[in-house]
Amino acid sequence: MKGKLSSKSLLEIIHNSFGAIVDPRDISDKGIKLTDCLMSGYALFSLKYPSLLQFDQNYKQDITRHNLKTLYKVNRAPSDTYMRERLDEIDPAKYLRKPFKKLLAEFQRSKYLELFKFYNGRYLVPLDGTGYFNSQDIHCANCCEKRHRDGRISYYHQILTGALVHPNYKVALPFAPEPIMKTDGSTKNDCERRAAERFLDDLRREHPHMKIIITGDGLFSNGPFIKRLKADDHKFILVAKEKDHKYLFGEFRALAKDEHKLKQKELTHRFKYMNGLPLNDSHPDCLVNVLEYWEESKKGEIRHWAWVTDIPLSRDTVYKVMRGGRARHKIENETFNTLKNQGYHFEHNFGHGKKHLSTVFAYLMNLAFFVDQLRQLCCKAFKKALIRLCSKKNLWEKQRGLFFHYFIDSWETFAGALAHGHRGSKLEIDTS
Repeated sequence: MKGKLSSKSLLEIIHNSFGAIVDPRDISDKGIKLTDCLMSGYALFSLKYPSLLQFDQNYKQDITRHNLKTLYKVNRAPSDTYMRERLDEIDPAKYLRKPFKKLLAEFQRSKYLELFKFYNGRYLVPLDGTGYFNSQDIHCANCCEKRHRDGRISYYHQILTGALVHPNYKVALPFAPEPIMKTDGSTKNDCERRAAERFLDDLRREHPHMKIIITGDGLFSNGPFIKRLKADDHKFILVAKEKDHKYLFGEFRALAKDEHKLKQKELTHRFKYMNGLPLNDSHPDCLVNVLEYWEESKKGEIRHWAWVTDIPLSRDTVYKVMRGGRARHKIENETFNTLKNQGYHFEHNFGHGKKHLSTVFAYLMNLAFFVDQLRQLCCKAFKKALIRLCSKKNLWEKQRGLFFHYFIDSWETFAGALAHGHRGSKLEIDTS
């Protein structure tokens, strides 16, 4: 991982983006700069700390202070209370989107992005939402509310995330997440759909020339959203459930004649498809192509999917479209599952705040995940370390162990020690 995609260079992109944010406070020379607060928050998730309190306690050690400065450019880290107080003031939608855009731009300039082209020069971008906070006591002005029949109120936060994926790679490169706020509506469907509309607004503004194929679940296979995708010149592959599209599948069952069967060693693929059907009687002008697919294993187990798309369907394209449609699960497996179960502590409450803190932490965690995904795809040292240590959980534990116990002067040294091992030093008691 050299040049502009080295760990050092990626951290410089993030640091420079944070440094450009105008501090809402007029702090004195003795105050802790906002950049240090943000980089400390980023380091918290980059190092996979289980809590903000542990991060605060470790900072009291000389080794930790040294490594935060040399690796993360933190001149002075805030206490856990002060970090929460400062980050609560930052509106992430205004100030924390830029590093995502700059990291992706650097990845694109490196030519690695070419690997993700899927169909006719277009990139797959699945959309999905997930929750990361739920409480009956703690809440803020931006919390969504769920009112129970017994009168209880639950408060929660959700985000909608889109990521660049490809069926051939076990990585997902996230765009800046889209918070789902209380003001978005009172039901999940309304909230997630409106967040998706904002995501498309941001995508059009920040990446106007990127050719996209949007994938998503049945929530998005409706007339207004499909028309929006077409207006933005995005292709789509969206899950279509027969119970939600009775008109469409009634026409499809009556008229579809094109079928295709493909046998492989372990699986048999069977396709039925038709082009140019109206989505429903409410949107007769919204024409879609329908693909129904069955996967049968050697043991006779059958799995079934159906999608609507605007990619022309034929014997030559149905397998490709099927793979694109099923790649939607990478937003759940490679993104949400990784954040929740592989060391990032996504559902842990690092701090809720009164304004933006919970969402700021979600942004910083996704940013750390983005850099880790770039390293996993491009960095030989990271790949060697993962092979040597067998799992990401072991890798994160080793990373924290080195960070806590050794003075580290550069990312090259840090990555090399993880990949190849290091010489231990004799344990001696400090009696000074």
